[in-house]
Amino acid sequence: MTAASPAPRDDAPLVVFDFDHTLYDGDSGSHLFKWLIERAWWRRLLALLLAPFAGPLVAFLPTRRAGISAFVWAGTLGVRDRAALDALIDRYVALHADAIRARLLPVALDVFQQHRVRGDRVLVATGAPPELARAILAFVAHADVPVIGTLLGPRLGGMGALRHCHHAMKMTMIRAAGYTQPVAQAYSDSSADLPLLQAAAKPVVVNPKRGRVAMFRRVLPPGTPILNWGCPGRAGEPAA
Repeated sequence: MTAASPAPRDDAPLVVFDFDHTLYDGDSGSHLFKWLIERAWWRRLLALLLAPFAGPLVAFLPTRRAGISAFVWAGTLGVRDRAALDALIDRYVALHADAIRARLLPVALDVFQQHRVRGDRVLVATGAPPELARAILAFVAHADVPVIGTLLGPRLGGMGALRHCHHAMKMTMIRAAGYTQPVAQAYSDSSADLPLLQAAAKPVVVNPKRGRVAMFRRVLPPGTPILNWGCPGRAGEPAA
């Protein structure tokens, strides 16, 4: 268990962590939505019927929210409100506790805790539902860390993404949540988080896809660290 951390100082620097492929090895939202769909044969059939249309939408940034929403809807049809969805998320985490805990990256959590011990204002901003990230962080005693994530709400008898915490919208949601100070440091694996990384005084790229390394070196300041915190198959300098 992680030791208790002090409350952030009034003048504490803002440090923002992505979640998937940064603190967690994998895409936590996709793992959740897959489980939601696989709960019933008719949900699997519905997802298969949607896949030819929704699948290609997920691949492109401008249409990603629509594609993801289609699969979320297939997994949540009949779920009428956020409380019911949060209960399903908590059930998913409880049923998969060992597998989820194994995906948390020890090096990442050590860096995360170092910032907290220093009294930095640590924030997690993720494309996953915030309840999911909070429940996973509770395994390592970080449930008190503020989480901003994709907002899901009622749509056509199920749930859909109302605001996808992704790309430029991630910075918009961070500011809307009251974090208006400059971003001192940001950690992410994803090119979709370029608005966040470019807003940070000290960006750190962690566990990037190999094909994205050259792009990060081109668009981020010279000397930006590109690290690997233990994600197999991902690029970056190994952790010391």
